[in-house]
Amino acid sequence: MAHSAPAAEAPRNLFALERANKVRRGRADLKRRVCAGELTAAEVILSCPWQVRTMSVGELLASQRSWGRVRSGRLLHSLRVPDGKQVGRLTERQRLALAAVLKR
Repeated sequence: MAHSAPAAEAPRNLFALERANKVRRGRADLKRRVCAGELTAAEVILSCPWQVRTMSVGELLASQRSWGRVRSGRLLHSLRVPDGKQVGRLTERQRLALAAVLKR
């Protein structure tokens, strides 16, 4: 026997799907702007807009032109920041140290 979701859960699921799509579109736009040089990764890390709060630091760094997983991983390792750490969960010290290195 198949169980269907109650009618009250359907609007919640649609709301969650819409929110997830909004976040994905926002991240894609932000990553395009970083790649194009309109924004720097340091600016994004310091301002921490809503689109990147749950994005990994490694993913943000890799969105820069001529950066990849290895280069971003080395930088994060040198600062003792895990590659998968979310931008919104960086401590103030980590945020400032990372931005200072990226601004060089």
